[in-house]
Amino acid sequence: MYRVEQLIGGVWGAGGAGGELTVHDPADGSPFGTVPVATVDEVAKAVEAARELATEWAATPTAQRAELLAQAADAVAAGAEELAAATTAEMGKPLGDARGGVAAGVGTLRQYAELGPLRGGRTLHGGVDAIDFMTPQPRGVVAAITPWNDPVAVSCGLLGAALVTGNVVLFKPSERTPVTGWLLARLLDGVFPAGVLSLLTGGAEVGAALAAQPVDVVAHVGATATGRAIAAACARSGAKALLENGGSDPLVVDAGVDPGWAAGQAALGAFANAGQLCTAVERIYAHRDIAEDFADALVERAGALVVGPGRDPATELGPLVDRRHRDQVHGQVTAAVAQGATLRAGGVLPDGPGAFYPATVVTDCRQEMTLVREETFGPVAAVVTVDSFSEALRCAADSPYGLAATVLTGSMSHAQRAWRELPVGTVKVNAVFGGAPGGAAQPRRGSGHGFGYGPELLDEFSTVKAVHLEPPAGGHW
Repeated sequence: MYRVEQLIGGVWGAGGAGGELTVHDPADGSPFGTVPVATVDEVAKAVEAARELATEWAATPTAQRAELLAQAADAVAAGAEELAAATTAEMGKPLGDARGGVAAGVGTLRQYAELGPLRGGRTLHGGVDAIDFMTPQPRGVVAAITPWNDPVAVSCGLLGAALVTGNVVLFKPSERTPVTGWLLARLLDGVFPAGVLSLLTGGAEVGAALAAQPVDVVAHVGATATGRAIAAACARSGAKALLENGGSDPLVVDAGVDPGWAAGQAALGAFANAGQLCTAVERIYAHRDIAEDFADALVERAGALVVGPGRDPATELGPLVDRRHRDQVHGQVTAAVAQGATLRAGGVLPDGPGAFYPATVVTDCRQEMTLVREETFGPVAAVVTVDSFSEALRCAADSPYGLAATVLTGSMSHAQRAWRELPVGTVKVNAVFGGAPGGAAQPRRGSGHGFGYGPELLDEFSTVKAVHLEPPAGGHW
């Protein structure tokens, strides 16, 4: 069993007077790690220590910071297997998926190591005897609060972009995956100068204390409610809030598409990582012409998934992160059935240990149901039957969220309408996942704001200064 330590001001083992948490494997409930809980005073001291180092790290040449980040990518690649195993043990995803998350994190670190030194400012055209330019600078102290569902990939993105642009970082991983966060922090700290990265652990109270501190940026990937609390804290402190929060992503299944193929796309989007993805398919609008055949094929795919612990190579559907989360997912399903929806697959709490929940298909759903309106974040496909493509787009747009959407259609005009009209950051046509490297989006509404990925994330962690230089009154320097 792992014993996590905090890293404050370059010192491992600092703090933790707030108590201790135990992390359990969601497959069988066995303890996996113990974690210290930071106090408010410890969080304040960590911010103070980071602030003392901020100027020195900002003055480090960009090429040097980029070289360190490239070395950090090598270190994370070398520790990939332990990171993947820890991810599986803490949140349950199949080991192959966990390895993919680590690989994605390594790729992101390498990307930012390459892009960091290439960023520049702009020269302005002013007086002939003057020099005017705009130049990017680090924002200073960044608080990075990361989620549990893909802990390495997301953390590498935020940490890599913040560090290479010259910010010092206070890293607070989710209390559900703190061992993974600790392992990652150890690898990065072995490369970067002492104090550039700090690690604070604990529950929501630690994240709230960090967001309330006089930092320059609070970057958060996670639940919408938490994001709103962070935005409010940043409004009081003046810090920038960078938020990629929850979603209830729609899938539109147009008339005329192959229902079996559409069901395969829906199953991938709804059941991957047990539905615990920000961009998971949560609500499906199927045209009446093919809705029945589509639902039958989706039920068949749900029943065929191999359920088991993530460390088993045969597992396709691992457990949810814990039983508390499972209860929330199951509560939404049972409420929808009580309101008239039809349970076609899953939806029953299994016997035995762990936090397993079956792939679930619920048809005859209505737009006003909580299962459709709110984020479920579990392996649940809620199907609403619609009479036209226009109705499907209207319902898909009717949401408090605005993260992503997928449209399956054989009509180019419908595809064009979809990407123009859907009020979300990302629209995918005929594929629930995928996209070119470097793609980035700005979520909308309750899903957050600011670029959370891609080259643009480097700009999110930078500020721009305008400079005007002209000679003194005598005309000579």
